Amino acid sequence: MNKSEQLFDKAKTLIPGGVNSPVRAFRSVGGTPLFIKSAKGPYLYDEDGRQYIELINSWGPMILGHAFEPVEKAVRDAIQYSFSFGAPTRKEVEMAELITNMVPSVEQVRMVNSGTEATMAAIRVARGFTNRDKLIKFEGCYHGHGDSFLIAAGSGAMTMGIPDSPGVTKATAADTLTAPYNDLAAVETLLANNHNQVAAIILEPVVGNMGCVLPEPGFLEGIRSLCDQHGVILIFDEVMTGFRLAKGGAQERFGIKPDLTTLGKIIGGGMPVGAYGGRADIMQMVAPAGPVYQAGTLSGNPIAMSAGLAMLHHLNEHPEVYTRLDAIGEKLTAGFKAGLQKAGLPYTINQIGSMFTLFMTGRPVSNFSDAKSCDVALFGRYFHAMLERGVYLAPSQFESLFVSVALTDDLIDQVIQANEESLLVMNNVE
Repeated sequence: MNKSEQLFDKAKTLIPGGVNSPVRAFRSVGGTPLFIKSAKGPYLYDEDGRQYIELINSWGPMILGHAFEPVEKAVRDAIQYSFSFGAPTRKEVEMAELITNMVPSVEQVRMVNSGTEATMAAIRVARGFTNRDKLIKFEGCYHGHGDSFLIAAGSGAMTMGIPDSPGVTKATAADTLTAPYNDLAAVETLLANNHNQVAAIILEPVVGNMGCVLPEPGFLEGIRSLCDQHGVILIFDEVMTGFRLAKGGAQERFGIKPDLTTLGKIIGGGMPVGAYGGRADIMQMVAPAGPVYQAGTLSGNPIAMSAGLAMLHHLNEHPEVYTRLDAIGEKLTAGFKAGLQKAGLPYTINQIGSMFTLFMTGRPVSNFSDAKSCDVALFGRYFHAMLERGVYLAPSQFESLFVSVALTDDLIDQVIQANEESLLVMNNVE
């Protein structure tokens, strides 16, 4: 029995399911989760000392690779002044200024400790601003584990086979309306049937939580227009895409301005962090400026702010990072497609910039229903074949992969080769 197996056996007696976030349990791919000991640059190392090329990057924030030296130094420098004050600091002001400079739609911003906190607060603010109760979200989009969002909630629920969660009240569910992603007509119908009742529409401008799913041409523009027509607050959940698809996130890349934006992941350079921000008139609803209450002792803590400032300054000052990320994503995708063609397999790849997913289905994937057509068992075999070849993927078919600039051309070639071999093995293609 290896160390990961030993640790998992012990963890299951102490932690529900043996993990602190469900997807880590490897339920949908089978086998025992790897317990990670360290990471550097493009590599992970497990408790048994095995090395893996990393294609998750802590679910997004390690965009520059693990233990990036300027971020590491910023954390070391900050720690000497203590870990948390529960009081304002200069770094919070600097972070707010940097975010408002980088993200096109954000005029004011509030720091929190996770993406879930950010989305929960954004919805509350939208409801307070509009004096309406209902929310429209899209099937397969995941916005954290707040009660309002656990309706057709995407990767976490899909991976566990639980589309909705016990503990969410019927009243909460009744205020959450759902539509298929990329379906403007469905949104129009919901707005018409709930006239002057919808406070907000929240969506991932590029979905990462049913796998990587791109908005079809005109979809984001159409949602923006519908929100304007009906007085609805448009919220972009850019916890995954923010500072990854461009300096200003997906909204910069697609040229669409939401009213509110939720952020996370990269802002903390890997530390627990989140943020929400947007139009000043909406954000002025937040206490103590306004009546909508939201608070947090550790929000804007100096260690996370130090890591995030180092990360964002680097991204802001080095636009070539995004050129490189796009090139890596395109090279990997081209290599994977060549592998599929060589093996005579019809599977689908979605990619934008440094996000991509190989879907085990022959149909295009543009919504939740398409994603559910995937052969999950087949993906499990593929996942383990890649793992055996030293490539660490997300342990679920319904997650996007996130690459970092630490991937060299040689490592990209290794991943492409591993993919080709894994496709042959899992399908018994000689």
